[in-house]
Amino acid sequence: MRSSDLDVLAERTGIRVEFYDPDGTRYGFPTFPYHAAPDGLATMRQLRAAGLRPNGQNPIAQIYWRHRKQRRVAYLYRLDLAAPKRTATPAQREAIAKALRARRTCRHCGQLKPYYIPRRTGSCLDCTGGH
Repeated sequence: MRSSDLDVLAERTGIRVEFYDPDGTRYGFPTFPYHAAPDGLATMRQLRAAGLRPNGQNPIAQIYWRHRKQRRVAYLYRLDLAAPKRTATPAQREAIAKALRARRTCRHCGQLKPYYIPRRTGSCLDCTGGH
């Protein structure tokens, strides 16, 4: 899981990339800097965008980067062990549609609105005076 570009940079210039630790000696887990993950690994967000899920596997590496004054981390999963995302069953889709319809139904007048009813008031804009 080494990056030849980062290894060459360290050897040639003596610069140590802060979050480059492919052996896990410094951070206890193989660590790579932002935009430097090895091929064949993906973050949870990248898996989701590709229509995949981790399929029960544990992360095998991590990406560290700084955001403002904090360190952020994203775990990396193997692409070859990932599985396609599961699709909702017709009963699950029906339950979701029913729940979303309930969020658009006013408790006071019972009308179905084209927007979600504000939870603070529990009633449509017509019933609350349109505030």
